Amino acid sequence: MFSSPTELRITAAATAAALSFAFGAVGYPGTADAQTAGDYKFGVYDPEGTFSDRDNVQIEHLFLPWEDVELDTMYQADAYARERGRSLLVTIEPWTWSRDERNTPEYLKAGIHSGLYDQNMVVICQTLNEMKSPVTVRWAHEMDDKTGQFIWSGWAPETYIAAYRRMIDICRKHAPNAKYMWSPFGEPNLKSYYPGDNYVDIVGLTVFGLQKYDNDKFGRDRTFTEILRPGYDLADDFGKPICVAELGYVGNSGYVDDWNRRVNTKDLRFPDLSCSVYFNQKEVYAWPEDYGYPDWRVNSNIIE
Repeated sequence: MFSSPTELRITAAATAAALSFAFGAVGYPGTADAQTAGDYKFGVYDPEGTFSDRDNVQIEHLFLPWEDVELDTMYQADAYARERGRSLLVTIEPWTWSRDERNTPEYLKAGIHSGLYDQNMVVICQTLNEMKSPVTVRWAHEMDDKTGQFIWSGWAPETYIAAYRRMIDICRKHAPNAKYMWSPFGEPNLKSYYPGDNYVDIVGLTVFGLQKYDNDKFGRDRTFTEILRPGYDLADDFGKPICVAELGYVGNSGYVDDWNRRVNTKDLRFPDLSCSVYFNQKEVYAWPEDYGYPDWRVNSNIIE
């Protein structure tokens, strides 16, 4: 069974209430070295179904924990995606969403090392192998994050890499047609967590823009391009396609409009950027320093 409040993240998404890229045919940046979307794909995590009728979406993003989860809902999500010609991006979070003693770094490290969680991955990947839609697996994302949000973040790189490789090896045996996304947050040390070319089909990054934070910390608005650039430059050295796997922005209308334009453009300055996936939900984890829970939803993200 699921537990509130994070229940919403999987139940609504996995029952395929909706998924769509939020903005459609928004104008592209007014720069000479930009082009409109072609092979640049769009997706959204949208558990409330705000954009269920949009047809310009190629990726449906789902989140699930690997414990205390009802995997039967994945078949509904697959049917929904297949009807609309979408692929599935499945983020597997190696914990339970229940408040539990299992949710500690020490317990998770020991459990992975001992094989305690091997069967969790087997069952999930067996289920994913039965999906008719193309599947990309994103396991234990944002491992380079330093905020303490996730129990798998901030590990010694060699410990994380060993865990990642173990889980991907298991999944490949049971879902041989899946692709695998290694997805750091985008911190300067992200390269130290790279598990090797054989374990990565695509690199994911996280990009969020909060205007109040920008102005408090930098004295000005920051753009999608500016925030993406450092992580992109580091990840581009791996020679893999890059995707903004989690994207959101909140601010006044000018701020949001600028992000809309930049996000909806295949920018030649980012030649390996292949997709962006919007996180169309209120923040689940509080931002540090009392910035609270930004509401990334496209019907709520303009604050005047």
